[in-house]
Amino acid sequence: MTIPEITFSQVFDFVGTLAFAISGIRLASAKKFDLFGAYVIGVTTAIGGGTMRDLMLDLTPFWMTNPFYLVCSALALLWVIAFRKLLVRQNNTWFIFDTMGLAMFTVTGIEKTLTATTAAGTHFPFWVAILMGTITGAGGGVLRDVFINEEPLIFRKEIYALACVVGGIAYYLCYQAGMSLIMCGIICGIVVVVTRLLAVKYRLRLPIIKGEE
Repeated sequence: MTIPEITFSQVFDFVGTLAFAISGIRLASAKKFDLFGAYVIGVTTAIGGGTMRDLMLDLTPFWMTNPFYLVCSALALLWVIAFRKLLVRQNNTWFIFDTMGLAMFTVTGIEKTLTATTAAGTHFPFWVAILMGTITGAGGGVLRDVFINEEPLIFRKEIYALACVVGGIAYYLCYQAGMSLIMCGIICGIVVVVTRLLAVKYRLRLPIIKGEE
């Protein structure tokens, strides 16, 4: 029996899945969801963005060919149950896991798009990869917020999805500079995390469109 090779992108994907599932289940716990409801929220947070990406790229959704993502979400549920008092009471724990998932899924979304091909057999342009990375990173959070009856985070003043775009641009610049995909992914993830941290710390926000008063 041979052990399948695990790529760097898959490691990011797995860790991102666990982080996003924990963030979703943590919020569901704070809303007093039952175990099944919390699991559904965790799974939705973990696979929602990637499912949107794969459907738009005309690919089979990734979780339909690998049960790991559903199992990983179940492990996240057990983690939250074991450490529920610490996770539910502290908002910073949700922020940490959510930011980790955002960064890692942005990287996997970009890299999966770069390896995908169109119906004509050509590769997608890089701007599409950045867009798909943003959807992969932020899409699950949108569905999570809708399910728990909260205003989606990307529609608030706080910078969220824009961090994915900034990370995607950093990935592109590193790629154009001839760096390896591993280094591009690491730098992209770091930029997403740093952008998110700076936005929250210094309350960096986009201007609000105001209607007639």
